[in-house]
Amino acid sequence: MTLKIMQIAFDNGINYFDTAEVYAGGKSEIDMGNAIKKLQWKRSDFVISTKIFWGGKGPNDRGLSRKHIIEGLDASLKRLGLEYVDLVFAHRPDPDTPMHEIVRAFNYVIDKGKALYWGTSEWSAQQIMEAHGIAHKLNLIPPLAEQVQYNMFHRERVESEYEYLFNEFKMGAATWSPLASGVLTGKHNERIAEDSRMALTDNAVMRRLREGLLSEEGRTKIEKVKKLKPIADKIGATPAQLALAWCMKHPKVNTVITGASKPEQMEENLRAVALLPKLTPEFMVEIDKILDNLPPPQFNFRDS
Repeated sequence: MTLKIMQIAFDNGINYFDTAEVYAGGKSEIDMGNAIKKLQWKRSDFVISTKIFWGGKGPNDRGLSRKHIIEGLDASLKRLGLEYVDLVFAHRPDPDTPMHEIVRAFNYVIDKGKALYWGTSEWSAQQIMEAHGIAHKLNLIPPLAEQVQYNMFHRERVESEYEYLFNEFKMGAATWSPLASGVLTGKHNERIAEDSRMALTDNAVMRRLREGLLSEEGRTKIEKVKKLKPIADKIGATPAQLALAWCMKHPKVNTVITGASKPEQMEENLRAVALLPKLTPEFMVEIDKILDNLPPPQFNFRDS
């Protein structure tokens, strides 16, 4: 299934694939690596990233210590069957490891040819700035990109907090969860879809998401999803395609990361690209009125 989905994506112009050491306990990297090998892609024809933080249950198998960054990436490369990844992300910030150790460790794996660049995921603007400051002081490579959650219900960081980073450092944004764990597809409008991940009872993350959706705030989100449906209909899209196209429309978003468990999902997601010209400024304003969550711009004292 992984091979088929990746082939469809590649045939339609997608050349960037993302994974992580924690996904399916490493099996995601194995499956992706096997697919790449069978598809016989030239290494120069695709870009791949992985993320390091949760490598196992042992105390040395998680976090961003120099030890785990080096050993974790080595293990990821072995599972992927690759000599290097194009981009390795710090999957989360690690308050227990000094920032200078983190910056030096990622530069070490770059110097050893195990990665070309490094980035962050779900780091605050302050943490990213700290990493840049240390890298500049030590003449090292700073984080190139941030993998950040971004969707119609989660906008603050991309649209406000990171504004300085985008402008000053030309930081790239690879965004994840464009469908808000499936909420923006509309499949949970009446009840939690039984065939969805959110229906899993033995998964703490999904259980927390499910409880959130059943809360008053969650029901408010569902009502907004219902109000977005007529806009999707007007441009000939499904609610999911509208949500994906909306993410792609943001000028600072370089990549929208979307998953698929079957080929049909990938084909549906791909059709969102053709919707971009249809999302006129008028439609975007209409969407903002429904969402009613536009982040305030960063305050400029010169304007006061």
